[in-house]
Amino acid sequence: MNIHAQNLNPASAVPSDFLVEKKSAAAPAQPRNNRLRAAPLLGIAGLVALLALWWIGTDWLAEEGSFAQRFSPSSALPTLFNLVTSSDLTTHALVSLKRVLVGLVLALLIGVPVGLLVGRSRFAEAATTPSFQFLRMISPLSWMPIAVMVFGVGDAPIYFLLAFAAVWPILLNTAAGVRQLDPHWLLLSRSLAATPWETLTRVVVPGVLAHVLTGVRLAIGICWIVLVPCEMLGVSAGLGYFILDTRDRLAYPELMATVIAIGVIGYALDALARAVVARVSPGRA
Repeated sequence: MNIHAQNLNPASAVPSDFLVEKKSAAAPAQPRNNRLRAAPLLGIAGLVALLALWWIGTDWLAEEGSFAQRFSPSSALPTLFNLVTSSDLTTHALVSLKRVLVGLVLALLIGVPVGLLVGRSRFAEAATTPSFQFLRMISPLSWMPIAVMVFGVGDAPIYFLLAFAAVWPILLNTAAGVRQLDPHWLLLSRSLAATPWETLTRVVVPGVLAHVLTGVRLAIGICWIVLVPCEMLGVSAGLGYFILDTRDRLAYPELMATVIAIGVIGYALDALARAVVARVSPGRA
Protein backbone atom coordinates (compact mmCIF):
# COMPACT_ATOMS: atom_id res chain seq x y z
CA MET A 1 0.00 0.00 0.00
CA ASN A 2 2.83 2.38 0.86
CA ILE A 3 4.63 1.45 -2.34
CA HIS A 4 1.56 2.22 -4.40
CA ALA A 5 1.12 5.57 -2.69
CA GLN A 6 4.75 6.40 -3.27
CA ASN A 7 4.44 5.72 -6.99
CA LEU A 8 1.44 8.06 -7.27
CA ASN A 9 3.35 10.91 -5.67
CA PRO A 10 5.04 12.95 -8.47
CA ALA A 11 7.54 14.51 -6.09
CA SER A 12 8.80 11.10 -4.93
CA ALA A 13 9.53 10.02 -8.50
CA VAL A 14 11.64 13.12 -9.25
CA PRO A 15 15.22 13.39 -7.97
CA SER A 16 15.75 16.02 -5.33
CA ASP A 17 18.60 17.58 -7.35
CA PHE A 18 16.17 18.26 -10.22
CA LEU A 19 13.73 20.02 -7.88
CA VAL A 20 16.51 22.22 -6.54
CA GLU A 21 17.65 23.06 -10.07
CA LYS A 22 14.09 23.89 -11.12
CA LYS A 23 13.63 26.25 -8.20
CA SER A 24 16.93 27.95 -8.89
CA ALA A 25 15.98 28.39 -12.57
CA ALA A 26 12.78 30.21 -11.57
CA ALA A 27 14.57 32.41 -9.06
CA PRO A 28 15.62 35.22 -11.48
CA ALA A 29 11.95 36.08 -12.09
CA GLN A 30 11.71 37.81 -8.72
CA PRO A 31 14.44 40.44 -9.38
CA ARG A 32 12.84 41.18 -12.73
CA ASN A 33 9.46 41.76 -11.10
CA ASN A 34 11.14 44.09 -8.62
CA ARG A 35 12.67 46.05 -11.49
CA LEU A 36 9.27 46.34 -13.17
CA ARG A 37 7.75 47.68 -9.97
CA ALA A 38 10.56 50.20 -9.61
CA ALA A 39 10.25 51.49 -13.20
CA PRO A 40 7.51 54.09 -12.42
CA LEU A 41 9.52 55.39 -9.48
CA LEU A 42 12.59 55.71 -11.70
CA GLY A 43 10.54 57.59 -14.28
CA ILE A 44 9.27 60.02 -11.64
CA ALA A 45 12.82 60.46 -10.37
CA GLY A 46 13.97 61.29 -13.91
CA LEU A 47 11.24 63.94 -14.26
CA VAL A 48 12.18 65.44 -10.90
CA ALA A 49 15.82 65.56 -12.00
CA LEU A 50 14.80 67.28 -15.25
CA LEU A 51 12.77 69.84 -13.31
CA ALA A 52 15.71 70.41 -10.96
CA LEU A 53 18.09 71.01 -13.89
CA TRP A 54 15.59 73.47 -15.39
CA TRP A 55 15.32 75.33 -12.08
CA ILE A 56 19.09 75.38 -11.57
CA GLY A 57 19.72 76.70 -15.08
CA THR A 58 17.14 79.50 -14.93
CA ASP A 59 16.97 80.48 -11.25
CA TRP A 60 20.33 79.60 -9.75
CA LEU A 61 22.99 79.81 -12.46
CA ALA A 62 21.39 82.65 -14.44
CA GLU A 63 22.25 86.18 -13.42
CA GLU A 64 19.71 88.29 -11.57
CA GLY A 65 17.31 89.96 -13.99
CA SER A 66 18.66 88.02 -16.99
CA PHE A 67 16.53 86.94 -19.94
CA ALA A 68 16.81 83.26 -18.94
CA GLN A 69 14.95 83.89 -15.69
CA ARG A 70 11.81 84.73 -17.66
CA PHE A 71 11.55 81.03 -18.54
CA SER A 72 11.89 79.85 -14.95
CA PRO A 73 9.66 77.02 -13.66
CA SER A 74 8.73 79.23 -10.71
CA SER A 75 6.81 81.44 -13.15
CA ALA A 76 5.94 78.94 -15.91
CA LEU A 77 4.21 76.32 -13.73
CA PRO A 78 1.76 78.73 -12.00
CA THR A 79 1.09 80.28 -15.42
CA LEU A 80 0.33 76.83 -16.84
CA PHE A 81 -2.23 76.25 -14.10
CA ASN A 82 -3.87 79.61 -14.81
CA LEU A 83 -3.98 78.94 -18.57
CA VAL A 84 -5.58 75.53 -18.08
CA THR A 85 -8.22 76.84 -15.68
CA SER A 86 -9.02 79.90 -17.81
CA SER A 87 -9.78 77.64 -20.85
CA ASP A 88 -7.51 79.57 -23.26
CA LEU A 89 -4.91 76.83 -23.49
CA THR A 90 -7.57 74.11 -23.40
CA THR A 91 -9.32 75.61 -26.42
CA HIS A 92 -6.10 75.77 -28.44
CA ALA A 93 -5.17 72.22 -27.41
CA LEU A 94 -8.54 70.86 -28.56
CA VAL A 95 -8.13 72.56 -31.94
CA SER A 96 -4.67 71.03 -32.32
CA LEU A 97 -5.93 67.57 -31.33
CA LYS A 98 -8.71 67.80 -33.91
CA ARG A 99 -6.17 68.59 -36.63
CA VAL A 100 -3.97 65.67 -35.59
CA LEU A 101 -6.99 63.35 -35.65
CA VAL A 102 -7.98 64.47 -39.15
CA GLY A 103 -4.41 64.07 -40.39
CA LEU A 104 -4.20 60.56 -38.92
CA VAL A 105 -7.52 59.52 -40.46
CA LEU A 106 -6.38 60.73 -43.88
CA ALA A 107 -3.07 58.91 -43.45
CA LEU A 108 -4.89 55.70 -42.48
CA LEU A 109 -7.25 55.93 -45.46
CA ILE A 110 -4.23 56.18 -47.77
CA GLY A 111 -1.53 54.23 -45.95
CA VAL A 112 -3.39 51.03 -45.06
CA PRO A 113 -4.78 50.18 -48.55
CA VAL A 114 -1.51 51.09 -50.26
CA GLY A 115 0.45 49.15 -47.64
CA LEU A 116 -1.72 46.08 -48.19
CA LEU A 117 -1.16 46.34 -51.93
CA VAL A 118 2.61 46.80 -51.62
CA GLY A 119 2.88 43.97 -49.11
CA ARG A 120 0.87 41.53 -51.23
CA SER A 121 2.32 42.31 -54.66
CA ARG A 122 6.01 42.04 -55.47
CA PHE A 123 5.37 44.01 -58.66
CA ALA A 124 3.76 46.88 -56.73
CA GLU A 125 6.61 46.82 -54.20
CA ALA A 126 9.27 47.04 -56.91
CA ALA A 127 7.39 49.80 -58.73
CA THR A 128 6.71 52.01 -55.70
CA THR A 129 9.65 51.54 -53.33
CA PRO A 130 12.02 54.08 -55.00
CA SER A 131 9.28 56.72 -55.21
CA PHE A 132 8.11 56.15 -51.64
CA GLN A 133 11.62 56.28 -50.23
CA PHE A 134 12.28 59.48 -52.17
CA LEU A 135 9.12 61.18 -50.88
CA ARG A 136 9.58 59.87 -47.35
CA MET A 137 12.96 61.55 -47.07
CA ILE A 138 11.52 64.98 -47.86
CA SER A 139 10.72 66.91 -44.70
CA PRO A 140 6.98 67.66 -44.45
CA LEU A 141 7.86 71.22 -43.46
CA SER A 142 9.53 71.80 -46.82
CA TRP A 143 6.08 71.46 -48.41
CA MET A 144 4.67 74.35 -46.35
CA PRO A 145 4.95 77.08 -49.06
CA ILE A 146 3.54 74.76 -51.71
CA ALA A 147 0.70 73.65 -49.43
CA VAL A 148 -0.30 77.27 -48.80
CA MET A 149 -0.20 78.10 -52.51
CA VAL A 150 -2.30 75.06 -53.42
CA PHE A 151 -4.76 74.89 -50.51
CA GLY A 152 -4.74 78.49 -49.30
CA VAL A 153 -4.60 79.65 -45.69
CA GLY A 154 -6.50 77.69 -43.06
CA ASP A 155 -6.85 74.11 -41.93
CA ALA A 156 -6.53 72.46 -45.36
CA PRO A 157 -2.73 72.87 -45.74
CA ILE A 158 -2.25 71.68 -42.15
CA TYR A 159 -4.29 68.55 -42.86
CA PHE A 160 -2.19 67.90 -45.96
CA LEU A 161 1.13 68.32 -44.13
CA LEU A 162 0.08 66.15 -41.19
CA ALA A 163 -1.26 63.42 -43.48
CA PHE A 164 1.94 63.53 -45.55
CA ALA A 165 4.03 63.16 -42.40
CA ALA A 166 1.91 60.37 -40.92
CA VAL A 167 1.30 58.21 -43.98
CA TRP A 168 4.80 56.72 -44.24
CA PRO A 169 5.07 54.83 -40.92
CA ILE A 170 1.53 53.52 -41.41
CA LEU A 171 2.16 52.44 -45.00
CA LEU A 172 5.53 50.80 -44.33
CA ASN A 173 4.40 49.01 -41.17
CA THR A 174 1.29 47.70 -42.94
CA ALA A 175 3.39 46.38 -45.83
CA ALA A 176 5.83 44.77 -43.38
CA GLY A 177 2.94 43.13 -41.55
CA VAL A 178 1.59 41.63 -44.78
CA ARG A 179 5.00 40.19 -45.65
CA GLN A 180 5.29 38.60 -42.20
CA LEU A 181 1.93 36.84 -42.39
CA ASP A 182 2.12 33.10 -41.91
CA PRO A 183 1.72 31.63 -45.43
CA HIS A 184 -0.17 28.70 -43.91
CA TRP A 185 -3.02 31.08 -43.06
CA LEU A 186 -3.33 32.13 -46.68
CA LEU A 187 -3.07 28.51 -47.82
CA LEU A 188 -5.81 27.55 -45.39
CA SER A 189 -8.10 30.31 -46.66
CA ARG A 190 -7.59 29.13 -50.24
CA SER A 191 -8.23 25.52 -49.25
CA LEU A 192 -11.52 26.61 -47.67
CA ALA A 193 -12.49 28.38 -50.92
CA ALA A 194 -12.53 31.81 -49.25
CA THR A 195 -13.17 34.76 -51.53
CA PRO A 196 -10.50 37.49 -51.84
CA TRP A 197 -12.67 39.78 -49.68
CA GLU A 198 -13.02 37.11 -47.00
CA THR A 199 -9.26 36.47 -47.06
CA LEU A 200 -8.62 40.17 -46.70
CA THR A 201 -11.09 40.78 -43.85
CA ARG A 202 -10.69 37.48 -41.97
CA VAL A 203 -6.97 36.73 -42.42
CA VAL A 204 -4.90 39.66 -43.69
CA VAL A 205 -6.39 42.58 -41.74
CA PRO A 206 -6.41 40.80 -38.35
CA GLY A 207 -2.88 39.56 -39.05
CA VAL A 208 -1.48 43.05 -39.74
CA LEU A 209 -3.52 44.94 -37.13
CA ALA A 210 -0.65 45.05 -34.62
CA HIS A 211 1.70 46.41 -37.29
CA VAL A 212 -0.84 49.06 -38.31
CA LEU A 213 -1.25 50.19 -34.70
CA THR A 214 2.51 50.39 -34.32
CA GLY A 215 2.61 52.59 -37.41
CA VAL A 216 -0.17 54.74 -35.97
CA ARG A 217 1.79 55.19 -32.75
CA LEU A 218 4.84 56.34 -34.71
CA ALA A 219 2.63 58.58 -36.85
CA ILE A 220 1.14 60.27 -33.76
CA GLY A 221 4.60 61.26 -32.57
CA ILE A 222 5.56 62.61 -35.99
CA CYS A 223 2.28 64.53 -36.35
CA TRP A 224 2.63 66.09 -32.92
CA ILE A 225 6.14 67.31 -33.75
CA VAL A 226 5.16 68.67 -37.18
CA LEU A 227 1.93 70.24 -35.88
CA VAL A 228 3.41 73.27 -34.09
CA PRO A 229 5.28 74.76 -37.08
CA CYS A 230 2.32 73.90 -39.31
CA GLU A 231 0.03 75.97 -37.08
CA MET A 232 2.18 79.01 -37.82
CA LEU A 233 0.71 79.22 -41.33
CA GLY A 234 -1.78 81.98 -40.60
CA VAL A 235 -4.41 80.12 -38.56
CA SER A 236 -6.07 81.80 -35.59
CA ALA A 237 -6.10 78.89 -33.11
CA GLY A 238 -3.96 75.97 -32.03
CA LEU A 239 -0.90 75.45 -29.87
CA GLY A 240 1.49 76.62 -32.59
CA TYR A 241 -0.52 79.81 -33.06
CA PHE A 242 -0.60 80.34 -29.29
CA ILE A 243 3.21 80.09 -29.10
CA LEU A 244 3.53 82.81 -31.75
CA ASP A 245 0.95 84.90 -29.91
CA THR A 246 2.80 84.65 -26.59
CA ARG A 247 6.06 85.54 -28.31
CA ASP A 248 4.52 88.63 -29.91
CA ARG A 249 3.04 89.69 -26.56
CA LEU A 250 6.39 89.04 -24.82
CA ALA A 251 4.50 86.75 -22.43
CA TYR A 252 7.45 84.44 -21.83
CA PRO A 253 5.97 82.53 -18.86
CA GLU A 254 2.93 81.72 -21.03
CA LEU A 255 5.21 80.62 -23.86
CA MET A 256 7.11 78.26 -21.56
CA ALA A 257 3.85 76.99 -20.09
CA THR A 258 2.60 76.18 -23.59
CA VAL A 259 5.81 74.28 -24.34
CA ILE A 260 5.23 72.21 -21.20
CA ALA A 261 1.62 71.57 -22.22
CA ILE A 262 2.75 70.36 -25.65
CA GLY A 263 5.10 67.88 -24.02
CA VAL A 264 2.48 66.64 -21.56
CA ILE A 265 -0.19 66.16 -24.23
CA GLY A 266 2.28 64.44 -26.56
CA TYR A 267 3.36 62.09 -23.78
CA ALA A 268 -0.28 61.28 -23.01
CA LEU A 269 -1.01 60.53 -26.68
CA ASP A 270 1.97 58.21 -26.92
CA ALA A 271 1.01 56.46 -23.68
CA LEU A 272 -2.52 55.92 -24.99
CA ALA A 273 -1.23 54.54 -28.29
CA ARG A 274 1.24 52.30 -26.43
CA ALA A 275 -1.56 50.94 -24.25
CA VAL A 276 -3.68 50.11 -27.32
CA VAL A 277 -0.74 48.33 -28.98
CA ALA A 278 -0.03 46.40 -25.76
CA ARG A 279 -3.65 45.30 -25.57
CA VAL A 280 -3.74 44.07 -29.17
CA SER A 281 -0.19 42.67 -29.30
CA PRO A 282 1.61 42.58 -25.92
CA GLY A 283 4.95 41.69 -27.45
CA ARG A 284 5.10 44.86 -29.58
CA ALA A 285 4.41 47.47 -26.85
